[in-house]
Amino acid sequence: MKEKIAQIREKIKAESIKNKESLEVFRIQYLGTKGVIKELFGDLKALANEHKKEAGQLLNSLRMDLEAIYQKHKDNLEDSSSTDEKIDLTRPSENFNIGSRHPLSLVRSEIIEIFARIGYAVSEGPEIEDDWHNFSALNFPPEHPARDMQDTFFIEKGEKEMALRTHTSSVQVRVMENEKPPIRTISPGRVYRNEAISARAHCFFHQVEGLYIDKKVSFADLKQTLSYFAKELFGEEAQIRLRPSYFPFTEPSAEVDVSCTICNSKGCNVCKHTGWLEILGCGMVDPAVLEANGIDSKEYSGFAFGMGVERIAQLKYKVNDLRLYSENDIRFLKQFTAG
Repeated sequence: MKEKIAQIREKIKAESIKNKESLEVFRIQYLGTKGVIKELFGDLKALANEHKKEAGQLLNSLRMDLEAIYQKHKDNLEDSSSTDEKIDLTRPSENFNIGSRHPLSLVRSEIIEIFARIGYAVSEGPEIEDDWHNFSALNFPPEHPARDMQDTFFIEKGEKEMALRTHTSSVQVRVMENEKPPIRTISPGRVYRNEAISARAHCFFHQVEGLYIDKKVSFADLKQTLSYFAKELFGEEAQIRLRPSYFPFTEPSAEVDVSCTICNSKGCNVCKHTGWLEILGCGMVDPAVLEANGIDSKEYSGFAFGMGVERIAQLKYKVNDLRLYSENDIRFLKQFTAG
């Protein structure tokens, strides 16, 4: 047994291990289930009892030396492989796709920031609304023809009528119900109307509506607020004009146009050669709406306004097809990547 172990030790010195393949051959030959060490332990059983202890010690020492040799070569080969990968400076770097904020999110954030500078808080509400918050509290009685102005997605008809909100004015109702004047808030959010999808219309879009209620609020305050907004959004040269209009929840009501920034009001295809672009609707809050929401219309007055975020984005980015905002086309969205 001693001679066999000595011969194996001499043979080990001549072994050449240069790669993982030769290392695996070494392991199988000496440490495998049918290798040299396994065979020698089998021979140990045939020795006389007085020689087993000494031979067992020599055999265990040989096994530990073989395991140490195997582990040393394994570690060296792994370190060499990982080092080669780290210092390969010729490899091209990975191309990481950088995301971007959606153009509607950019415009929405800019609108919120503009009104935040003059004290407007942000209010939010549910997208599924009951009849009271979506219609009745805003001066839309059941038989009112103005309900036909907005094609609604109804979820449940009858006594507990529920629908996808057609405007974020429903959020303003909730604010008036739960807060006391003075109230100064804007309500950004998604709204839904049953319309055919085209370049100019969609079944869902985004609004930002504003509400200001306090003592002695006048139409002049409304005009000044909207003039400030237009100049902050479109530039100091921007001008606004108000045209009489009709909304059930405001009286008087108006449509607001801004001077065309594309042609400097000289007339172009975008403004249809008028020099003006329509951006929002507004008006003084109807006293009936104040009373319906528990606010004394004799003591308080207020104004409201609402705009489509897609419309503002269209003017700001010159995007003329509303469908592009919801198609998730990477080629379109990459144009808004910052930096």
